[in-house]
Amino acid sequence: MAEIELESSKLPSEERLRRRLDLLEAALYVAGRPLDSKTLGSIIKTRSKSKVQKWVRILQHEYKNRETALEILELEDERFVLQLKTEYSPQVQKLAIRPLLSKGPLKTLSYIAYRQPVLQSQVIDVRGHHAYGHLGQLADMGLISRERVGRTRLLRTTGFFADYFCLSHDLRTMKRQLKRVFEDFGKTEPEH
Repeated sequence: MAEIELESSKLPSEERLRRRLDLLEAALYVAGRPLDSKTLGSIIKTRSKSKVQKWVRILQHEYKNRETALEILELEDERFVLQLKTEYSPQVQKLAIRPLLSKGPLKTLSYIAYRQPVLQSQVIDVRGHHAYGHLGQLADMGLISRERVGRTRLLRTTGFFADYFCLSHDLRTMKRQLKRVFEDFGKTEPEH
């Protein structure tokens, strides 16, 4: 094993760079969610945020030149994600093992994300009493937090929610992103 784990200082500079790029790619692939520079730096043993960003951008450029179905995106808050290009999603979506959420909880989560912070009583008024079950499921999955406020609770999404759905952690930016998603979704929904 020690033979395989060559010290990077003994490798020629081109090989060291290739190893770093491969490790960054592996980290983004395995995580399946956006990763920040600090997390990526811990994988390649550097604390330099600028170096990590530079190397991920090199990898990002390589993906563009490969013309594959995958891409590396840099999100607004200096995080990176390896994902399927959106134009391929409709054709391969049915191959996904199962969706994270069924339609009801997803609608409840969408409402919370767009209106947050929002009172639980308001969510129940809009979504109905069945939403109590949704809220429990969403909290158990770590997608929302519930903070007691008087007789109700204040609901908001978590960092895990933002990471899972590749959204910004900044609330204003997240709401703009969600608005675009909802508008795009409205354009693709068939009219009844």
